Amino acid sequence: MKTHTRIALILLLLALAGCQGGNVRPDAEGGNLDRTGGLGDPVRRVSPADVYVELGTAYLAEGRINEAFKNARKAVLIDPKLASGHTLLGVLHQRLGQTSEAGRHFQTAVKLAPQDPYALNALGSFLCARGDFSEADQYFRRALENPLYPTPWVALHNAGSCGEKSGKLGQAEMDYRAALRRNPRFAPSLLQMAELSFSKDNYLSARAYLQRYLAEAAHTAESLWLGVRTERQLGDMQQMAVYAAKLRAQFPDSEQVRHLEAL
Repeated sequence: MKTHTRIALILLLLALAGCQGGNVRPDAEGGNLDRTGGLGDPVRRVSPADVYVELGTAYLAEGRINEAFKNARKAVLIDPKLASGHTLLGVLHQRLGQTSEAGRHFQTAVKLAPQDPYALNALGSFLCARGDFSEADQYFRRALENPLYPTPWVALHNAGSCGEKSGKLGQAEMDYRAALRRNPRFAPSLLQMAELSFSKDNYLSARAYLQRYLAEAAHTAESLWLGVRTERQLGDMQQMAVYAAKLRAQFPDSEQVRHLEAL
């Protein structure tokens, strides 16, 4: 997997855990490794520090935070102007709850590569997690302005998640739908649309989105609990029991199981 792909997925997961939960698991920081950040600038900047960003991202994906930090720091020492190195350091500091340092590196990445959608999406996710919803949205929209952004559904989903967190459910739904127009199989947006449909008492729609989600992603406690509630509302007690059994078996200590036992 290429560096820009890995980081993009990491940012998506972080978004899901931060803005949500919801902005994102790796979608990558490719501004310095491809032409995306420069909107097709024919001068491709290759840095000797790229390899350390690659290694750091791989270690992060494996949960080896110390090794990821070592490589990210080495990347920035070798090339202080490498935006992807600063984005990776921001991700790592955010993972450890070091918000001041995370924000500094995300801001630096955007200053170094102001059109890089990965850096913009990362900063937007960080700001949303901090509660700066309006400012976060501006960075998601800036990321989407780049016509070469290969995974725009990530920023659209994160914008929707941030909008939902701030109470703008109508805008959130529009962003989730836009994400699914770009990538109809994007599991995070499918699950959020299922949740929104349920909240609007549109249970058939919730079922349909949940079925699409389950065709793309593994069960989570949240998806199974949504399945339980949806089938209960639709009167399908057999399917409700299937979801309930899986929830108890796969996530016995989850908050969702406690809710289930209280039904």
